[in-house]
Amino acid sequence: MKAQLGQKAPLLSVSDWVQGAESNFDRLLGQVVLVEVFQVNCPGCFLYALPQAVDLFRKYSENGLAILGVATAFEDFDKNNLENLTRLVENGEVVGETLRVLSQQGRLNAGRLPYPIPFPLAMDRLNKRRHEVSDDVIASFIKDRIPNFEQRPEADQQQIRQQVQHYFQSLDYHAETFERFELKGTPSHILVDKQGILRDCAFGAYPDLEMRILGLLQE
Repeated sequence: MKAQLGQKAPLLSVSDWVQGAESNFDRLLGQVVLVEVFQVNCPGCFLYALPQAVDLFRKYSENGLAILGVATAFEDFDKNNLENLTRLVENGEVVGETLRVLSQQGRLNAGRLPYPIPFPLAMDRLNKRRHEVSDDVIASFIKDRIPNFEQRPEADQQQIRQQVQHYFQSLDYHAETFERFELKGTPSHILVDKQGILRDCAFGAYPDLEMRILGLLQE
């Protein structure tokens, strides 16, 4: 079941809960739910999205806001994995580009995050790819990311299709929650209201997230 705005949110699909009690949308009815989807090897997730989520948790967790973190992987599978998520939870360790960028900007203490992540954290369910990617999947991927694709010359279209096919072939795994909500990258923010209805699914910076949450808390 694919997620659709204004419809009941499909359940998160995760392999392991690394921190906090196992949870999901059907267990959190009556609360507004924010799911922060990130990758361990994603500097922007740790520079902006996760600190924003931590701040929202501190402000509103006692007023009806539940926050869940889901670590996913659509690239760099050697770094975006359960082992490194566990190290993050247990020791505040970060890896790869996250470690490099946060170190350059002086955001770490002795190479570790200077703050704990206070909400439950889980690992997206990753499945080994077993077959060729369909033409429909390739077409959907292009439609979501390349405007006016059909107006491009046929030779350009064919080249883009081949590039997308090669991209998918380079992926060892596909992540269920990431695909179920048709996310475009990390960080992404999934917002579900008190009735379990999907109200937003956004990629990247979300400066209006707090105001959106306050509106849903008041409904």
